[in-house]
Amino acid sequence: MKTPLLTSPWRQGRPLSSDAPGSRTRRRARSTPNEALHPVVSPSTEALCAERPFVAVLLRALHVPARDREDLLQTVLLGAWEAIRARRYRPDPRRHPRAALRAWLHGVVWRQVCHYRERACIRCEILCSAPLSPAGQVPVEIEGELVARAALREVAALPRGHREVLLAAAGRLSLVAWARARGMNPNSAASRLRRARRALAERLASPRQPFGDGDVR
Repeated sequence: MKTPLLTSPWRQGRPLSSDAPGSRTRRRARSTPNEALHPVVSPSTEALCAERPFVAVLLRALHVPARDREDLLQTVLLGAWEAIRARRYRPDPRRHPRAALRAWLHGVVWRQVCHYRERACIRCEILCSAPLSPAGQVPVEIEGELVARAALREVAALPRGHREVLLAAAGRLSLVAWARARGMNPNSAASRLRRARRALAERLASPRQPFGDGDVR
């Protein structure tokens, strides 16, 4: 005696139950977090803004041009804050709060970068050296100008003594002439210059504030 073959409910003329294994409702229930196991969390604006350097590093790793990083960084933080206010942030309570927030921000950054690359101004962009530069002048690279502005902001954040000796080293007078004009020993001026350059190099290499990712003023 042959065993009859099992047929699906659709072939038997009966619709598939929404609670049946493999149904769309069952798959959606598995993909969405359980509200009891993953309650809503509302990080403060300070905690969100503290991850600005982390977001900036992600944008740079995803090869976003320096001229667009700051605008996209603001878009990421604003979108994340709107999602938090809409009670859509439900991290795993078993994870460390900052690790969970960074993992979630990684997804937000990824989506925003995908939207950024799909913009018409990005896909259909025609590069030109400097269309608005005066005739007869060497065009200025926009990304180089942004990097130079970021470096000047780091110089401005140094102590006054470091700023003065760095500007003196970049000026027309020699460091010896600058020191003698101020009644300073040239050896002391050279030592101060070395300390100032070391402090500036540490600020530029600091992972807490990536070089070139600050506000453009």
